[in-house]
Amino acid sequence: MPVIKLVTTINAPTERCFDLARSIDLHIISTSKTNEKAIAGRLTGLAQQGDVITWQATHFGINQKLTVRIEQLNRPIYFKDVMVKGAFKSFSHEHFFEENKGQTTMTDVFQFESPLGILGSLFNQIVLCKYMQNFLMKRNEVIKKYAESELWRKVLQIKKDE
Repeated sequence: MPVIKLVTTINAPTERCFDLARSIDLHIISTSKTNEKAIAGRLTGLAQQGDVITWQATHFGINQKLTVRIEQLNRPIYFKDVMVKGAFKSFSHEHFFEENKGQTTMTDVFQFESPLGILGSLFNQIVLCKYMQNFLMKRNEVIKKYAESELWRKVLQIKKDE
């Protein structure tokens, strides 16, 4: 089972980074190149433990749906989403947050299994591992950009004077 681990350092408080990472609105912004949108379950705001969200997006030229459940959530240090239904045989995505002197270390651990046995394993090696790593890196770049600027206020709907 392939595992992708990414570590991103963000110059912002952990609570802000945590909320941006579970923001459905920011997820849509960060995945605009694949036309990702929430189509069932929680459609906006912050994902909560137990939420089941169905996403629709275009990957590899194919319109796909993926349903995930927020299996665990411990604000502001950890949450985990798992696939309930979708193109993968299975996946889990763990999000870890640790603050140190005003900086947040955000660590993603993404584990997945493709269907189709040996063909799926071959596809992982040739295409999917790199594709998913780039997808997650671009998403983290957007989280970092929003967290380190005033853009986070727009997404998290907090007024500047608060």
